[in-house]
Amino acid sequence: MPLRQKLIVLYTHSPDLHSQVVSWSTYDGTGRTRHSSGDETEPPYPSVVAAMEEGWRVIQFPQQFPAYPGMEYTTAYLKYEYILEQMEEIDGR
Repeated sequence: MPLRQKLIVLYTHSPDLHSQVVSWSTYDGTGRTRHSSGDETEPPYPSVVAAMEEGWRVIQFPQQFPAYPGMEYTTAYLKYEYILEQMEEIDGR
């Protein structure tokens, strides 16, 4: 059976893999589901580790940059982005 990739992009509160997920996106390469922004109110997993426990593999970790002096509490983009994948079999397409 052919394999297709599913992706979840989890943004966490801090770089700790146990940290709370604050934003997310999901992509299903199997074609079984289709998600769009804002269609879920709860994250698919509470943390990156929780997703790993369900079989998701981390394929990208966030790059860590030190804060510039005086900028420690300035808000900006979501820094802690983890990309996870899961391969799933599909019926012979």
